[in-house]
Amino acid sequence: MRLLFLNPNTSAHLTELGAQLARKVARPETEIVPVTGQFGARYISTRAAAAIAAHAALDAFARHRHKLDVVLLACFGDPGLFALREVAQVPVVGMAEASCQLAARRGRKFSIVTGGHGWGPMLREFVAALGLAAQLASVRTMAPSGADIAADPAAALAALAAACRAAVDEDGAEVTILGGLGLAGLADRIAERVPVPVIDSVVAAVAAAEAAPSLAIAGKGGLAPVEPTETTALSASLAALLAGDRR
Repeated sequence: MRLLFLNPNTSAHLTELGAQLARKVARPETEIVPVTGQFGARYISTRAAAAIAAHAALDAFARHRHKLDVVLLACFGDPGLFALREVAQVPVVGMAEASCQLAARRGRKFSIVTGGHGWGPMLREFVAALGLAAQLASVRTMAPSGADIAADPAAALAALAAACRAAVDEDGAEVTILGGLGLAGLADRIAERVPVPVIDSVVAAVAAAEAAPSLAIAGKGGLAPVEPTETTALSASLAALLAGDRR
């Protein structure tokens, strides 16, 4: 299986951080193909940056779409997820969607812990769009961004564990999610300090991506085919994709 590990922000070191963990947890026959967005924010923390990241995700997919079995959208918030499913011929799995769905299966209530205060309202809206609002106990954000946490993960472990415990004690969470590439690999490092399961968003997404090709929903994520779109000033690969080139 060739898995496109697509990070739509422009921080290649975050892409590689997540891809390293993905390779550790993936099946031996799964090839992880990391790709980073070519334009946009270094780290996504606003709606404007997320909107640009959706374009970057489509552009990156258009450039690397050949000989793939599945796409993993490696950004917690999944910018461009449904647009990718509209144009892709292979399954597309979102890191946030996969994590929230796993958490919802494992507990009646779940909480998300991530870096960057701007993510709070965006993630609550996202979970509501998934139809899981009733199971969301809370979104707890930290002042350091995911990129800051990735730069010095050891310094953030105590605060991450405290945020997860607060989600359990104060919000009633039965499962917690550490969301984002910047937090990749940290769930195992705080698991003993948290009284409920802690889900790593990269691990959850890789498992979902590996399972996706064998499920009934294939290609296009179950979305209806779209009409060819005439465009201006896009990259040649994205323009061709939107014009109807599905080769």
